[in-house]
Amino acid sequence: MHTLGRDRTWLYAHPEQELDAATSERYSALIARRVSGVPTQHLTGHQEFWGLTFEVTPDVLIPRPETEHVIEVTLDRLGAAGDRTASLRDAELRIADVGTGSGCIAIALARELPNARFVATDISAAALEVARRNATRHGVAPRIDFVESNLLDVFLEESQGPDHESRLLDAIASNPPYIARGEALTLAREVREHEPESALFAGETGAEMYAPLIAQAALLLKPNGILVLELGYNSAEHVLRLLGVPEWTDVSITNDLAGIKRVASARRSSIHSQ
Repeated sequence: MHTLGRDRTWLYAHPEQELDAATSERYSALIARRVSGVPTQHLTGHQEFWGLTFEVTPDVLIPRPETEHVIEVTLDRLGAAGDRTASLRDAELRIADVGTGSGCIAIALARELPNARFVATDISAAALEVARRNATRHGVAPRIDFVESNLLDVFLEESQGPDHESRLLDAIASNPPYIARGEALTLAREVREHEPESALFAGETGAEMYAPLIAQAALLLKPNGILVLELGYNSAEHVLRLLGVPEWTDVSITNDLAGIKRVASARRSSIHSQ
């Protein structure tokens, strides 16, 4: 499909079509690269997520289907699931996507919440360029500010001013790095050799990103604001302990379709002082 620039229906409808020499050569070259371990998404340059097509390069994590649970939980916790009430769709929410990569979380949420504004951070300038292109492709670029930052550091610096309250967020969503350095050799070659290390690894245990991100979220969310985090393997108990403090309430774990604890979410306490 990619080599011919045709869709699946066309292929089924034209079984007699013969490939010319140039097309055959391009196809064989792609197959050789795939055999060497290059991900299919890097060969075609795109990946589907939330019904949308995203550009992907070696500078960004390839969006996974399980990350769609982050979108579902965020919408559900904001009250946007089900009937998609007009009042929420019209609400001028302010939402952050931390570690945006390809921009898939921020862009998918922007498509669902047409009056919300977003900030999308990443430590990688190259990843942010990919995310900006994806936002433009899907018509949401004017509502997303892409910012180079480690987690939400840049917003903590800005939050010291007199207009601190106006800068608080309604929701923070993130798929942070959550793989331990020592587990690199257990990963598929496609992942280990071709996806960005900064998007995969989070220290010796794989859980190092959660504590600083949760601490920052407690400072930057409005009272009753929502935090949604994708979970790494066996990280749920650690994250639940971090959320088991007075700053957080209504803590929940959502399983993915395989029954794995995939998403943690919580509400910023309305009674705990900022």
